[in-house]
Amino acid sequence: MRIKTVEAWWVSIPIEANRQHRSDFGRLTTFDAAILRIETDDGIVGWGEGKNAAGSAGTYGTLVHMLNHEVGPKLIGRDPADISAIWEMLYNGVRHETAASSGHAMPELSRRGLSVAAISAVDIALWDILGKSLGVPVWKLLGGRKADRLPAYASGGWENAEKIGDQLQSYIAAGGFRSVKMRVGAMDGAPPVSAARVRAARRALGSGVDLMVDAHGTYTVADAKRFIQLVADCDLAWFEEPVIADDKLGMAEVRAAGNVPIAAGESEATRFAFRDLAMQRAVDIFQPDPAFCGGITEAMRIAALASAFNLRFAPHLWAGAPCFFSGLHLCAAAPSSFVIEYSLGANPMIHDLVEETVSVSDGMIAIPEKPGLGFTIDERVLEAHARRV
Repeated sequence: MRIKTVEAWWVSIPIEANRQHRSDFGRLTTFDAAILRIETDDGIVGWGEGKNAAGSAGTYGTLVHMLNHEVGPKLIGRDPADISAIWEMLYNGVRHETAASSGHAMPELSRRGLSVAAISAVDIALWDILGKSLGVPVWKLLGGRKADRLPAYASGGWENAEKIGDQLQSYIAAGGFRSVKMRVGAMDGAPPVSAARVRAARRALGSGVDLMVDAHGTYTVADAKRFIQLVADCDLAWFEEPVIADDKLGMAEVRAAGNVPIAAGESEATRFAFRDLAMQRAVDIFQPDPAFCGGITEAMRIAALASAFNLRFAPHLWAGAPCFFSGLHLCAAAPSSFVIEYSLGANPMIHDLVEETVSVSDGMIAIPEKPGLGFTIDERVLEAHARRV
């Protein structure tokens, strides 16, 4: 079995006007991603996804061009089952043979950002191919699953203090969720505004529902610590990305300032960045995004790091179908996982792009049983919203 073709598209699917929301990213009118198709010479197709932004907060022309014209040609003729070797080849670049024989990484200068996003897309697609070629779901290749259903949390929460309670309650009604996440930070301005929204949410939810908050890295260290003090009695399950990912020492300072668990990692790429988060005692929960951190291969390494440091693993899955389904398989196999992110914002990149129905019942989501990642791309939707770069 050899790789025959590699093709990527910038897929941009409109969001219905009445389902659009506004956050610190502005008003999102489309959901965008780099979607990758790899086909083998015996006709097996694997699907991958690479990301350089949340939702449609960025553009994908450069990443898609990289996949089609720089990364793709390097894959033609390779055995798609050589997943780790291909990962290292793409990461180490022109020194990959020396790195392989020496037993340690020798990456090129471009070892983060778009380079790893492209590797992520390839890696996800290769795992999909391997599972399909063997007739088994990816979680079985990762060591088996610990459950056939896992807890999910409802991710959304942009309304003001007067409406946030109703919005979060509607999430619970939609899927029986026992945990919900809301946005705070720059979208509100000063910390007291976010704190008032959180207090309103906690009053509406009562004490029986876990409540998480996500600042998208938009607070300063001082404002993040101030926010923690203002919501000290709200029993938050975690505080996500309190400060910019580039300030790991600042994040550690925020963690030390209160008793709220800190979650972060959607802006990080590769196990090396997560090693630094752990060593600096900056977080309690790792949140790698499979479509940005380095794919399924690297996310499993990150999950192992979490276990080694007695931390927990809850990947960032505000994404398209290949990334989201990757997260399901990762969480099924990783001992350090404990909850699945499930977007309650409009997400046509999951629900419209695949033929399967993705849903939550009683706060739980089923782990796919079909070979590979377990989804079927709706080719009509892809053709309608894709452009090659």
